[in-house]
Amino acid sequence: MQSGDATWFRIDDESAIGAARRAAIRVTTEIGLPEHRIAEAAIVVTELATNLHRHAADGSIMVRALRDGDRAGLGVVAVDAGPGMADPHRAADDGYSTGGTLGIGLGAIERLSSWSDSISVPVEGTVVAAEVWDGPAPPRSRVGWLTRAVPGEERCGDTVAVRQEDGRIVVLVVDGLGHGPLAASAADLARRHFDEHPGPTAAATLGQLHRALSPTRGAAVAIADIDPRTRSVTYAGIGNIAGWIVDGGGRRGMVSMPGIAGHRARQIQEWRYDVPVGARVVLHSDGLSDKWAPSPDLLTRDPVLGAAVLLRDAGTRHDDASVAVAEVPWTS
Repeated sequence: MQSGDATWFRIDDESAIGAARRAAIRVTTEIGLPEHRIAEAAIVVTELATNLHRHAADGSIMVRALRDGDRAGLGVVAVDAGPGMADPHRAADDGYSTGGTLGIGLGAIERLSSWSDSISVPVEGTVVAAEVWDGPAPPRSRVGWLTRAVPGEERCGDTVAVRQEDGRIVVLVVDGLGHGPLAASAADLARRHFDEHPGPTAAATLGQLHRALSPTRGAAVAIADIDPRTRSVTYAGIGNIAGWIVDGGGRRGMVSMPGIAGHRARQIQEWRYDVPVGARVVLHSDGLSDKWAPSPDLLTRDPVLGAAVLLRDAGTRHDDASVAVAEVPWTS
């Protein structure tokens, strides 16, 4: 599955609710959803944004286009920093309310979405993810990822791409140098080259990207080539993309070489790491602090929810940010 550029709205007043709704209508119209699904997508986004405005602390909502083969849908993620819900499943029942309202919002989101899921922890906050397609949602992706532009910029200089190749899952994370249009241009070039020119190994692909990025301002780049058959990941990086193997015992870092892809790279090298059963692979740009601690939800819930929690809790807000969480399927 592929995703378009993400647009984030901080829901700090009522006007932001309308802005998020209009963005959902624009995206669903551009991707060609039928009129009734456009209207239902607008309801989903409006209800999520309204809940953030009424009940949440530091709430934000994201909309983006999703593509799976020749199909397209709307992806929505809402995050907040509290107060959270002790029983989010009960909160989805019509008539349940903690704020004196009719309590129909979360139930409507569940009914009108092709897929939805949530994580809510009292005090810590809530994450809700939803997708609106014309019909059932595609099978869940093994990789969930999010990007967010630095405040004040319309385009994000970070990007993520994923491809399936001979049973492997190959994940690319790019952080264009700086931010703004030039950083986004470098990241977009890296993503296109990654999609169109797959290399035989992580290091070979990284070398190709290093050469392709020479006309740009450059980027930090990392590639994780995950092979479920051998329970391993081969990792290659240039610059300050952080790569981790996360399991119940904690997290283990993977090695990126210093430099700037497209300009300075003294050495391009890859490393192979074993991935324990039940572990996940996490990559993120330096728009996230590396001082986060793994939570059980990161290992057990849908990867896009894990990515959203990490972005909320570790996002530094003064830089473009990107995070990818990859579930490694068990192969006997």
